[in-house]
Amino acid sequence: MAKVHHLNCGTMCPRSARFVTGRGGWTDDGRMVCHCLLIETSEGLILVDTGVGTVDVENPSGVSPPGLRALIRPRLEREETAIAQVEALGFSAEDVRRIVMTHLDFDHAGGLPDFPNAEVHVFATEHDAMTNPSFRERPRYPSHYFAHGPRFVRHELEGDSWLGFESVRVIGGPDAEVALVPLEGHSRGHCGVAVDSDGWLLHCGDTYFHADEMGDPPSCPPGLAAFQGITGLDHGKRRRNKARLHQLARQRGDEIRMFCSHDAAELERMQSAAAAT
Repeated sequence: MAKVHHLNCGTMCPRSARFVTGRGGWTDDGRMVCHCLLIETSEGLILVDTGVGTVDVENPSGVSPPGLRALIRPRLEREETAIAQVEALGFSAEDVRRIVMTHLDFDHAGGLPDFPNAEVHVFATEHDAMTNPSFRERPRYPSHYFAHGPRFVRHELEGDSWLGFESVRVIGGPDAEVALVPLEGHSRGHCGVAVDSDGWLLHCGDTYFHADEMGDPPSCPPGLAAFQGITGLDHGKRRRNKARLHQLARQRGDEIRMFCSHDAAELERMQSAAAAT
């Protein structure tokens, strides 16, 4: 069984914690995270998303459009980058053989330049959006994250099925199985990433932003609801895929541990569960 580390590779501190995250006071700063996975396998390390990277720490002005940056207020510290945490665990950048992307927004792909030799697995539609963006898509794919020429491995929207989700692409290995699960809507080729590790983990990326969206009944703080409306590309697809995840959580929640990219409470819960095993 592969060992999975749950990492925070970037903290964001939007104003008004209660309004944005539903936790804390109205005048407190909120806390959102960039929840990434580091998977130890016999064939090397696999990263699921990279969060922010050293290029962001060295050049904060390049992090996302200025208006969005002012809204999310990222705290850019090298010790939170994926490369710093990989090194703290006793590994090097060269040990990361594969990076599996939920999508290529700055807070998910900012660390790609820190791992120039890794394969970068992504759905073809997301790669197409990055290489040939529409006017609306252009701000979400800053070119300096891809200037080093990442070794992209494009996956088409076809493949095996996984718990009722079609068009899944599986990246196999002797002690780890990682599947790309199409969850379009937030971006053109957005996906979830399922990891078989003592039961299934499902990294839902930005399909939802708050744990209560998977509750019964589902709910979301108004600030995050508005933010999803601002950053989402196709709201119809996003809502349909979120509803499918909600149904999956209700029907098979005992079998699957689901989490999104930015909920700090979900990250802490997953870190505690991993530490207990």
